[in-house]
Amino acid sequence: MSNVLVIAEQLEGKLKKASLHALAAGQQLAGRSGGKVIALLLGKGIGAAAAELAAHGPAEVWAADDAKVEHALAETWSKAIEKAAKDSGAAFVVSASTSIGKDVLPRVAARLSAGMASDVLGFGGNGAEVLFKRPMWAGSVIAEVEISTPVKLLTIRTTEFPAAQKAAAAAPVQAFALPDLGAPKTRFVEFRQVKSARPELTEARVVVSGGRGTKGDFKPVDGLADELGAAVGASRAVVDAGWVPNDYQVGQTGKTVAPELYIALGISGAIQHIAGMKGSKVIVAVNKDPDAPIFQIADYGLVGDLFQIAPQLQEAIKAAK
Repeated sequence: MSNVLVIAEQLEGKLKKASLHALAAGQQLAGRSGGKVIALLLGKGIGAAAAELAAHGPAEVWAADDAKVEHALAETWSKAIEKAAKDSGAAFVVSASTSIGKDVLPRVAARLSAGMASDVLGFGGNGAEVLFKRPMWAGSVIAEVEISTPVKLLTIRTTEFPAAQKAAAAAPVQAFALPDLGAPKTRFVEFRQVKSARPELTEARVVVSGGRGTKGDFKPVDGLADELGAAVGASRAVVDAGWVPNDYQVGQTGKTVAPELYIALGISGAIQHIAGMKGSKVIVAVNKDPDAPIFQIADYGLVGDLFQIAPQLQEAIKAAK
């Protein structure tokens, strides 16, 4: 029997949606290995988040409600997760491919002398012999990799796993005793959270993104997004040019999204951008170049000037309401 330890995340006492996708991945692994899922939550003032996590089907929730792990410092969190992995007898340690997961889990892998697969899209192999499907070359190749160490760590791409559903009964929540964290050499300074009236990019139902074709004028993008109640994204070229903030970036080196509707305005469709949004349910592309690569994956394509088409779409949506 091989247990699965899922690392959940919270922000200001609220459970992050990504944690439910990581939990679902853990449940799939437990179904293959015959073990149970134990969810670990670290932070300060996490009671409500732990209760919500417990309602979504883990066997147990371990909560460390302590100021020492209030902020996700890899130096301290890795020690706590290492202890939880050993205490739970975990053969798999799972986290979402968030900034925290990408920062903390490699350090945990080093502490456990364990192999790790990042950005996992799904599972292959047979029965308890699990292979991990992950992208390579910006998603142009999907590899099945084997981890040969007894304990296996992985971060999962949240857009490829459904969120865990609520269970009939909540799991027990128990206090997790932290190990000796010592005197950390790193310290938390501040967290500058971007506040917006729009939905969070990775959780939005609709995303409107702008590319180089906007020439830095995001008014058509913002207008259409406001009409649809959508989040705003951007290609790397736009971010690198300084036209929009970094947290708008969608792509291999930005955020991965899979909304119900993704509208790309003036985006050519470089493979690095496509890697971050190709999981979208419906893709609409607007570009002046009929040979733009974005049209190869778009469900609907409009060849034309985005500065003319976007306002027309906005007016049509407004009239249809």
